[in-house]
Amino acid sequence: MTSTTHREYAEETKEVLAWFDHYDALVAAADLEAMADQAAFPLNEVTDDADGHAVVGTCDREQFIAQMREVVTGAGDVEITSVRTPTFLSRALCFVLTEATITTPEGATTMRYGDLLTRTADGWRFQTMVAGGWAAQM
Repeated sequence: MTSTTHREYAEETKEVLAWFDHYDALVAAADLEAMADQAAFPLNEVTDDADGHAVVGTCDREQFIAQMREVVTGAGDVEITSVRTPTFLSRALCFVLTEATITTPEGATTMRYGDLLTRTADGWRFQTMVAGGWAAQM
């Protein structure tokens, strides 16, 4: 078995990071429909609950838009900076770990989450979202 380095997938890494730049702009614009266009439904969602147990589910386009409407449009004055680390499982599968800092007028908080992106005939699409503490939104 060979390792998958960033050098090995240099072009794909650029594509994935550009995909996230585009997606971040959609989030900033609260363009929920366009955000949903970036997904491969049904989405897998993986999180944990307040008791520290894993919660796994699926989400269709309508559910995703409802979830994002709550999160994105109710956010108010928010600045998000992210550092992303893509790890390629193959040329068509990339798991991206994100370290995000979310700054509001009340202060800053950090968050770590991951997304599985899949290469489709139409380009990269996210298919699985993994983040702690989101069970209530599922």
